[in-house]
Amino acid sequence: MGEGTVAPRAEALGHFSWAFYEWARNPIWIVVAIYIFGPYFSSQVVGDPVQGQALWGTINATAGIVIAVLAPFLGAMADKVGRRKPWIISMTLFMAGAGFVLWYALPNDGGIGILGAGLAMIVISVGFEFSAVFHNSMLPTIARDNKLASLSGLGLALGNMASLLVLIFMLVTIMLAGSGLFSFLPDVPWFGLDTSQHEHSRISGPLTALWLLVFTVPLVLYTPDTPRSSVRYSDAFVGGARDVWRTVRSLRHYKNIGTYLLARMLYNDGKTAVIAFGGVYAAGIFGWGALELTMLGIVLSTFAVAGGFVGGWLDNAFGSKRAIQISILGTSLGTVLAVSMTPHSILFMEYAASEPVWDGLMFQTLPELCYIGVVILIAIFITAAYANSRTMLARIAPEERMSQFFGLYALSGTATAFFGHGLVAFLTSYYDSQRIGFAGVLVLLLGGFFLMSWVTEERSVVAD
Repeated sequence: MGEGTVAPRAEALGHFSWAFYEWARNPIWIVVAIYIFGPYFSSQVVGDPVQGQALWGTINATAGIVIAVLAPFLGAMADKVGRRKPWIISMTLFMAGAGFVLWYALPNDGGIGILGAGLAMIVISVGFEFSAVFHNSMLPTIARDNKLASLSGLGLALGNMASLLVLIFMLVTIMLAGSGLFSFLPDVPWFGLDTSQHEHSRISGPLTALWLLVFTVPLVLYTPDTPRSSVRYSDAFVGGARDVWRTVRSLRHYKNIGTYLLARMLYNDGKTAVIAFGGVYAAGIFGWGALELTMLGIVLSTFAVAGGFVGGWLDNAFGSKRAIQISILGTSLGTVLAVSMTPHSILFMEYAASEPVWDGLMFQTLPELCYIGVVILIAIFITAAYANSRTMLARIAPEERMSQFFGLYALSGTATAFFGHGLVAFLTSYYDSQRIGFAGVLVLLLGGFFLMSWVTEERSVVAD
């Protein structure tokens, strides 16, 4: 909290509006980066799935470096100044602008090309994480301890529910238009989109950008912000940088928080890589296009909504620490099972059958259906882990330095992003295999699991 300020507790509308920002923000990452634009970038803008997966890792690694360098200082600066909303609004505008730009990313390095699309995705990634620093740091200032887990879980559930609705809208009005599958489907895609120019994939950026701008309004209007302190921005930056350095130096005093942040640095990097490469992997291995990936997103977002509530239930039943470890193990098991599936293998065993097992529009083979089942498990546990992770920090960090520690929290979630994504990129290129590259995330997941064994759930006090 800002020096000399008192953080107001919010009423029910303020709580819901805080959680509703995830409804506004998450689709620009989930729909664009994971399900629609990321695979399109790899397979069409780059034009080669293996090289595309490697470049996607480089883009995410670059964003991770920017976040790692700046996020803790921004968080500490916000602690001095007090207010979080101006930062959230600024990051929201940056993300929305980059989302609109993605419309001009054309196949085969056309339009803004690989470089322009990569830069736009870096802006979205950085804005997404920076907005999370300030949004997350509002949580303990507006709600009491007994509300933290359920409110955090509600935010994640709303974020995934919004992504689900956007994907369903795209499926009905764009992807299935003209298929004749149902009488209510339009004869041609809405907005006059030309699917031959991959406009059904490119529209994901502008659509989610507009969604972000509209639904950020409730947070701005109804969630109380910490009052503005008398500290000038220049003094806040200098003082914030000094506090970050002091906090890093005094992590011996905050040993419990330091251990937790190190553990999260590993397992969150693993989870982020699973999310970032899931659609890219499926597009390359199974040859799925925009229609299949949209349907995949709908299925996974449906279960990810449940994951937010599962996270809240696990936290209340077992505590944040055990809930996180359960989620890590579930994600790890799901990842092993996912890479065991290819068009010609199930559970690493050869599958010779070539006939479809049903006559549906998509996902007709048994390996594809098994893969869908496995990634449902991953979606539930990854969403649960996100909810449990920020609740854990909100329980153990000193309230006086909450934004600063959420800045370090962002650092712990992205500081090794260049390593995780780089590892996937290296293994993919070295072995010329998306399968081997994707499996590299297990090292990070299991490393984080074992480090969590040394973390305890107790709030730290500010070091002198």
